[in-house]
Amino acid sequence: MTTTDIPPVADPEPGYDALAADGAIVRIRPVTTTDGPALAELYYGGTAESLYRRFLCAGHGGVAAEVERLIRPADDQHAALVVVESDRIVGVASYERLPQPDRADFAVFVADSAHGRGLGTLLLERLRATARRHGITALHGDVLPSNSPMLQVAHDLGEQRLQLRDGLVDVDLPTDDNGDAALDDRDRQAERHSLTPLLAPRAVAVIGAGRRPGGIGHAVLAGLRDGGFTGPVYAINPRADQIADQPAYPSVAVAPGPVDLAVIAVPAPAVPDAIADCAAAKVPAAVILSSGFSEDGPAGRAAQAAIVRAARAAGIRLVGPNCLGILNTDPAVRLQATFASVTPPPGGLAIASQSGAVGITLLDHAARAGIGLSAFVSLGNKADVSGNDLLSYWYDDPATRAVALYLESLGNPRRFARIARALGRRKPVLVVKSGRTAAGSRAGASHTAAAAAPDATIDALFAQAGVIRCDGLGELLDAARLLVDQPLPGGPRLAIIGNAGGINVLATDDADRAGLRVPELPVPVRAELADLAPNASTVANPIDLGAAATPAAMAGAIEAVADSGAVDAILVVFAATLANDVPGVVAAIADAADHTDLPVATVLLGVPEPASSLGARRVPVYPLPEQAVTAFGHAAGYASWRRTPLGARPDLDGIDESGARNLVREALAGGGGWQPPECATALLTRYGIPVATGRVVTDADEAVRAATELGFPVVLKAADPSLVHKSDVGGVRLNLTGEEAVRVAYHAIAGALGVAEPPVLVQRQLPPGVELVAGIVHDPLFGSLVMLGIGGVHTDVLADRALRVLPLTDTDATRMWQGLKAARLLTGYRGAPAVDTAAVEDLLLRLGRLAEDLPEVAELDLNPILTDPDGVVAVDVKLRLAPIGQEPDAGIRALREPA
Repeated sequence: MTTTDIPPVADPEPGYDALAADGAIVRIRPVTTTDGPALAELYYGGTAESLYRRFLCAGHGGVAAEVERLIRPADDQHAALVVVESDRIVGVASYERLPQPDRADFAVFVADSAHGRGLGTLLLERLRATARRHGITALHGDVLPSNSPMLQVAHDLGEQRLQLRDGLVDVDLPTDDNGDAALDDRDRQAERHSLTPLLAPRAVAVIGAGRRPGGIGHAVLAGLRDGGFTGPVYAINPRADQIADQPAYPSVAVAPGPVDLAVIAVPAPAVPDAIADCAAAKVPAAVILSSGFSEDGPAGRAAQAAIVRAARAAGIRLVGPNCLGILNTDPAVRLQATFASVTPPPGGLAIASQSGAVGITLLDHAARAGIGLSAFVSLGNKADVSGNDLLSYWYDDPATRAVALYLESLGNPRRFARIARALGRRKPVLVVKSGRTAAGSRAGASHTAAAAAPDATIDALFAQAGVIRCDGLGELLDAARLLVDQPLPGGPRLAIIGNAGGINVLATDDADRAGLRVPELPVPVRAELADLAPNASTVANPIDLGAAATPAAMAGAIEAVADSGAVDAILVVFAATLANDVPGVVAAIADAADHTDLPVATVLLGVPEPASSLGARRVPVYPLPEQAVTAFGHAAGYASWRRTPLGARPDLDGIDESGARNLVREALAGGGGWQPPECATALLTRYGIPVATGRVVTDADEAVRAATELGFPVVLKAADPSLVHKSDVGGVRLNLTGEEAVRVAYHAIAGALGVAEPPVLVQRQLPPGVELVAGIVHDPLFGSLVMLGIGGVHTDVLADRALRVLPLTDTDATRMWQGLKAARLLTGYRGAPAVDTAAVEDLLLRLGRLAEDLPEVAELDLNPILTDPDGVVAVDVKLRLAPIGQEPDAGIRALREPA
């Protein structure tokens, strides 16, 4: 296939906003034919050294030809992008396809005044993504050894290959996005610079502060004052001279000093003027409390998009609109810019909520439970600042020890997974995601597509990223209390110590449901407990010290169990009775917990007005044992994820990526859709995935000839790729041992399908083995997912399957089969031999690589896959191909686009 045969790929949106390394907002967009003068100005403004590095010769002799090349309309051979700041082009990047159709030459030039701000990296990130969509696998450039900025950009972009030749450095940048620590770190630093004026402002203006109490603006102004904000607060109201005993100003532009954050509380029609006022005063951040935007239909969405565009042009970051406000309890800031009636105490939990009502609920319950917050952000409509942005900001925030999110949507799930995974390695991320039971399912005609229901996909994404998914707000806060103030458990072993046997038994049952174990304690520990509490009912675990347990017995039991090394966490359940020294027991629990390194939680029953926590360790007090046990289950699961290596993308031999791309291009040129078995088999073969040999025939005589050549016994199957359950419609005939049986089977399939001469696949019958199902499904938001499950006719009945989002690592592949309920069938069950699980993992990794390389694979279903001690082989394959349209990209550090 020549380069001219490659089908054109439509570029996505005309541009996107991104953050420079210093937090400034810039726009990346394609070059247009009218950019010639601005590009010439860019080059003529460069120093002699910069021009020499770009053109490898002195002077401006190459500028005119370069500009003409850049403004040429984009096509399958050429692409060019610019970065724009304050209506000025400050950088350009481009590529030209080389004679090898999967490679292209790239070039980058950034204005001298903009060096060191990461603009070259942003341009190349986007250029890589554009090239990837056009089937280019690597970008090549010749760089002077002295051009250290360009070499640093290449280094930051990951797996570059450098080679010195003829006095130049050959730079090859693969276009696949495998995640890069340097770029992610740059992204986090950019977000921190960008959001600091929002979350840690030095001065705040309240636009729309009313003169009388009761209004939102007035309430926020009072909250800032009463909360002790450490900087100046300016009331902005053109119709007032004084509000709440302080001066008022007609606009931010005439405030006595510079403003970092504007809180806007005016009617929706007045918000554009407020943003213009902020732009004139060079305010870098704003919170829009006003409603009446995207939540109110098309007109509101248009108004919101216009506001975001105006804010971006002025370099303003926005929270909201239609939000509750923001909170930062840092003693150096003390920002109370919400109109909620409750403010929790300072602490280590950062909360972001997409819903204002949910935000109020979280603030209220956090205050009641004594849960301290480091920050709170009500996201509202998420017109600009999103949960992804906040996760990046909180990554390096020393005051934040855990992050809790309430989300109704995931704008870019691929970016979320990438950011959350990095944050989760240092502090827990807890999420309540609404819509678990939303109606609707995928319309795909494969088991893989059916398995990848929206909620199952989110579960898979969260599990891989280490996100703790909670079933409700109470569960989220319960888990957060334990994770913020207690150490992580070293494993799933839980000790239950109490004085109420029935409650202990219920807690033990809860532990099993939460994935915890309540192990019997070693004999020496039981003996010590018996000496400490002679009246104990049982000391095996759970430990029942008896209704009249004394403070000494309770403290001694906690210390003995903690020192035993036999458990990883301790739950103390105390039911107050008239026979107890209640204050003494509670104090003993607190003191004993302060002297152990294990995580401890307690349940106090019948204790009047119990504290929310105990002791210096802030041991959380829960109303009921199931709440504490569920929290321990989340903590143990998160700790296990954090201890487990993330894994690696191993090198896989025998992959013909170029041949596979050509096959997919040719199939899409023919219309795409469901492909015949020969195409599916050919694609899998190019990725080293074993497929049972077979032949598609269209009449009974052909079927007999194919069966004879393949060798009896054989199987006949309907070859219509749109059929999911062939056996249900009479489309499968097994164990055919002779020519007449084959002839009869062919006619039977034709009759069942109601087609005179249907295409039928003839395969040799393989020995029995454990049947699995595996496949790929592509989601426009989440990207491609890989599925593994128990296969054959029981696939849909058992629904025993695992999903993973890309990229797939060796750890993911192992966990997929180990996480199946029927995993014991693979390791040998009731004397059956174990299958080759390494071959299962290799199959999954190859499917993952295929999905990464070829997102045009919309659905790929392998069912069944026969596994035995000698390996794996796919017996039946279904493949659907579709062009890829506009989708989020995990490797593009884009701000939310106005919508």
